[in-house]
Amino acid sequence: MSHWKLAEGLDADIAARFGDLDKVFALEGDWITGDPLSEVLRVEHRGVRYYVKRYWGAGKGLRRWFGRPRVKAEWQNLKHFSKWGIPTAPLVGWGQERRAGAFHRGALITRELKGTVDMAEMAKLGDPRLADSRWVDRVSRQLAKATRQLHRHGFAHNDLKWRNLLVDEQGDLFLIDCPTGTFWWGPFLHYRVIKDLACLDKVAKYHLSRTQRLRFYLQYRDRPRLRSSDKRRVRQILKFFEGRE
Repeated sequence: MSHWKLAEGLDADIAARFGDLDKVFALEGDWITGDPLSEVLRVEHRGVRYYVKRYWGAGKGLRRWFGRPRVKAEWQNLKHFSKWGIPTAPLVGWGQERRAGAFHRGALITRELKGTVDMAEMAKLGDPRLADSRWVDRVSRQLAKATRQLHRHGFAHNDLKWRNLLVDEQGDLFLIDCPTGTFWWGPFLHYRVIKDLACLDKVAKYHLSRTQRLRFYLQYRDRPRLRSSDKRRVRQILKFFEGRE
């Protein structure tokens, strides 16, 4: 059984090019990255680039038969982001195919976010914007708001790293690539929240000042100063990756 859907309002030629899974898996383009479960291609049409992520594995272990395949998780999570007002890459097409009840293949297509760069690349290249306090504060506030929105809905990204944060030339922030994010509750949510914040700080501690990092946490908590519960949480964040780097 095959399920494939396209976003509304697409041009006829784009709709035809990405019309079904057979066409999507026949596409050729610039290979960007891949792993044992998936690959990402960049396809250009009339000056617009599209990122095509193709999956031939549902995930590890029993996920091939049970639960939500990674590709479905990814497109559903991008829809959650849009619903919650978190800027992300626009979905163009998404779907999957099962055979004999087992996941066979799936894909999702997003339109490029023009003029963006991921923050891990910025850190690697020593981008001067990271030394501009006003620019950092602008991005920090957007990231704090987006992260707070995720966690308020009981959702953890689970891979909230700088490589999954895109910024454009105007300093607007976008969250991308979230196939392992999901909803949690109670102590399980608490652990995942700490992990999300620790993933962000893992790179931030090398490129931002202690004051900027603390300011981000306060922006995330939406309060002017730390409470005793915040101090405990900050210690948990700082210790999360101890001995694992």
